[in-house]
Amino acid sequence: MLNLHHLRLFRAVAREGTLTGAARVLNLSQSALSSQIKTLEAALGHDLFERRGRGLLLTEAGRIALDHADAIFRTAEDLTATLRHSGTERKVLRVGSLATLSRNFQIGFLKPMIRRPDVEVVLRSGPQGDLLRALEALSADVVLTNLVPARDASSPYLVHTLSEQPVSLVGPIGLPELAERPWTELLATEPLILPTPESALRASFDALLVQLGIVPKIAAEADDMAMLRLLARENAGLAVIPPIVVRDELAAGTLMELGRLEGIKEEFFAVTLQRRFPNPLVADLLKTFKNTNS
Repeated sequence: MLNLHHLRLFRAVAREGTLTGAARVLNLSQSALSSQIKTLEAALGHDLFERRGRGLLLTEAGRIALDHADAIFRTAEDLTATLRHSGTERKVLRVGSLATLSRNFQIGFLKPMIRRPDVEVVLRSGPQGDLLRALEALSADVVLTNLVPARDASSPYLVHTLSEQPVSLVGPIGLPELAERPWTELLATEPLILPTPESALRASFDALLVQLGIVPKIAAEADDMAMLRLLARENAGLAVIPPIVVRDELAAGTLMELGRLEGIKEEFFAVTLQRRFPNPLVADLLKTFKNTNS
């Protein structure tokens, strides 16, 4: 029989890379830890580590064992998290959201759950790396983002495409003469408010400028959609922005859409984890959103 305690110790050594470091984390003596690892190797019939200098490297068998150990303990954590909330009067939906993502889009996606009296929505924002780690640690049920996470054959992520939004040139309502000019001309002559260069939207926009042979006049850059919205409201320039971000301002007539930028779109995704016991609220939310926006 495979001893899960030995497997947990093995995973700690694999993560730390040394017996000394793992023993310190586990509060065990190095000799006791070494003995337990040898017992596991004997049970599996393979050496799991090879020594390189002061460190330990996984053998091929060790890498296979670590993959299976991660899957085993992820399932155990999944079970614990699921049963912890079963039978409670209110259900909990834990959502991670990229800090720069449109607030209007987030609210639109979560609205069906916000209205439910039996559901508590816990919404946290942050950088994508932190959110994906929270997803893997089962402290988040779904992550909302406009960046597709890197995936390979062993990736646990499931990426659901939620929406494609057009991108427009948006400016103040007090300059009606701008609406009479082609948007390509506005890009070449007017000061612009742009997403920062590391964003996917900015990469698409820069490619469009190269195609058009335009050198832009950049008035401001921001990595947050809410800040782009505020800069547009303050008349800092013409904003390159999805209309959904400034939906309220367009409806109120404080900003106007001067043109749709051809070939550019903003995509929104929901990222979940392959789980044996997924939070059923996530499936309900994805189905409702797709039915409403189909």
